[in-house]
Amino acid sequence: MFGPKAFLLTIFVYFGFTSLQAQDDPIRVDSAIVRVNIGVVDGRGRPITSLDKEKFSLFEDGVKQDISKFETTTAPFSVVMLLDMSGSTRSFRQNIQLSASRFLDALAPDDRVAVVEFYSKVNLLNDFTTNRRTAAHSISVANGGGDTDLYKALQFSLQKLSKEGSRRKAIVVLSDGIDTDLQNDDRKRLAGLSDAQIPAAINPESSETLNRILNRADVEGVTIYPLALPTGDPARLADPTPRQIAMFKAARSRLQIIADRTGGTLNTINRLEQMGTLYALVAADLRTLYTVEYQPTNDKRDGKWRAIKIEVSNPELITRSRQGYFAR
Repeated sequence: MFGPKAFLLTIFVYFGFTSLQAQDDPIRVDSAIVRVNIGVVDGRGRPITSLDKEKFSLFEDGVKQDISKFETTTAPFSVVMLLDMSGSTRSFRQNIQLSASRFLDALAPDDRVAVVEFYSKVNLLNDFTTNRRTAAHSISVANGGGDTDLYKALQFSLQKLSKEGSRRKAIVVLSDGIDTDLQNDDRKRLAGLSDAQIPAAINPESSETLNRILNRADVEGVTIYPLALPTGDPARLADPTPRQIAMFKAARSRLQIIADRTGGTLNTINRLEQMGTLYALVAADLRTLYTVEYQPTNDKRDGKWRAIKIEVSNPELITRSRQGYFAR
């Protein structure tokens, strides 16, 4: 969403190989502190990275809040690189590995990177490190096949980031968005419906799996940037059925919801040659974000939506924004 008063927001609340264990921890808020990432650009789309704390005002549900902490755009990030190694990516693994390496090259020296591959399993290839050789080696050996456990991989990444303390946090996930379990759920939902009923039968936002990820991202303060592979584009299906079109559209919509809710951007890869450029653009976007913290005057954890509004002293600035969080 673009507008003069809208801002990109994110609400925060040894080389090894580790497999994901089944975990389904309840989401709890252990701190009243809310973290907000803010990106600012001018009318020509150029990032504004030199603002100070006094230029920002923050409101929750219309009530002005005291900004207790302010971080400039140079503050380091902890980033999880999630690489889809399912069967659908087997034919262009080299493209993925070369492009992902460009992301490493574009990061700031103090940014910490963990590399995670996922397919029918979720594997940590290296934990958070500033050693780019370690991360590059992880990318070069990423491999897999079969099903796609995208949302288990996102859950695992959020759990890893929860141990990174007060550092700024992000996930960059390369995937076509086709999660095997969610696709099976969608298929069951469409069973027995006529072709005319199918287009309206799936509500992507209603997925419990998706909302579990979104709520955890609220708590952990993680910005998520999906890079959507062309294999998940419903327009590229050969002679698709209405069911296939509906399921692929739902998967792509969920990636968009993740980006919007967490303050990231959905980057659509139309040609494999674009992948490296889009990775570099995401790394550059991380360098344009401010971060503020505040303790809400409304401390009730009632599960209700809290609308956030950020204002700056210069009304000429144009931004994109995420506008709130659920107080859980």
